[in-house]
Amino acid sequence: MQEDSGNRTAQATASNGARKPASGTSRASRGPSIGDVAKAAGVSSQTVSRVSNGLTNVEETTKNRVLDAMKQLGYRPNRAARALKSGQFKSIGVIMFTLSSFGNMRTLDAIATAASQAGYSVTLIPLHDPTTGTVSGAYHRLREQEVDGVVIIFEAHLLDHADITLPEDLPAVVIDSNPGSGYPMVDTDQAEGARFATKHLLDLGHQQVWHIGGPPSSFSAQHREESWKRTLEDAGIDAPPVLHGDWSTESGYQIGLELGRNPDVTAIFAANDQMALGAMRALHELGRAIPGEVSIVGFDDLEESTSFWPPLTTVRQDFHAVGRLSIENLLQQMAGNSPVNDATKVPTQLVVRKSTAAPAK
Repeated sequence: MQEDSGNRTAQATASNGARKPASGTSRASRGPSIGDVAKAAGVSSQTVSRVSNGLTNVEETTKNRVLDAMKQLGYRPNRAARALKSGQFKSIGVIMFTLSSFGNMRTLDAIATAASQAGYSVTLIPLHDPTTGTVSGAYHRLREQEVDGVVIIFEAHLLDHADITLPEDLPAVVIDSNPGSGYPMVDTDQAEGARFATKHLLDLGHQQVWHIGGPPSSFSAQHREESWKRTLEDAGIDAPPVLHGDWSTESGYQIGLELGRNPDVTAIFAANDQMALGAMRALHELGRAIPGEVSIVGFDDLEESTSFWPPLTTVRQDFHAVGRLSIENLLQQMAGNSPVNDATKVPTQLVVRKSTAAPAK
């Protein structure tokens, strides 16, 4: 009997030991708690909670003391618990068509900056082969990663497809799309910019303006092309055939060789600065002076545009404003204050440099 009692006592001791390890072991396994941070910073747990949730009703010195304690202890707020309490995960998803274009990267940078300033992180999903299936898969992945809303940057006409739909319970903003798609949209006023470029060349006295267009699948390229053509028609000029590139310098170069061999070509509007640069190289190789014989205008206003030879006249897009306004629109939706069919267009600006002049007599 004593042996049985001893065995039971040993088993109970082992069982209790398994349930209650030494305090040091328990703390190491679970990590520092909000109470540990409060003790280290000399504040209440409620103050630590306010700092963790990004609330502003904490003095700056106290906030910094709490943040220092968090860093020293390696404390990370429980994201799931915070989401259950606030109803938000403080995360925004971004689905992008491509990371290779200048405009998309500048817009993404502005989105990330605006989101961070609002206290949100960004989860990026680039789609190298955007189809209805990959778009649906991207939505599924974002749901698994628990985002509060999504920004979609598409150059292609995917949202024209009947089976491309955004989940109704997930706030969304679309950039670089068709305002008639039925989703809140923020984008550069592409038509305005193309009109500025074309009218500038006409006002200089050119009798015709040729266009190096972007890919036909791109909304931006389509809007710029349509506006270029409409501006010519308003001036009583029949638009010449469009030569389409793929946004690259090489495509602009090849089209520039074709246009440069035509002595009637005195003015070119390229749908982006990279293609304009390629066309300028071709014109230089063909011995056609810029702007003495051919004037050329780009679109985007790359930082390098001032270093083209000659410096490029171009249309400036405000990518920062597009990214900022898309986040503002999304946050308004998440608060239930944004109209469903809101369409925001960001103005453009014509920047005149040395690549355009009146045609030679």
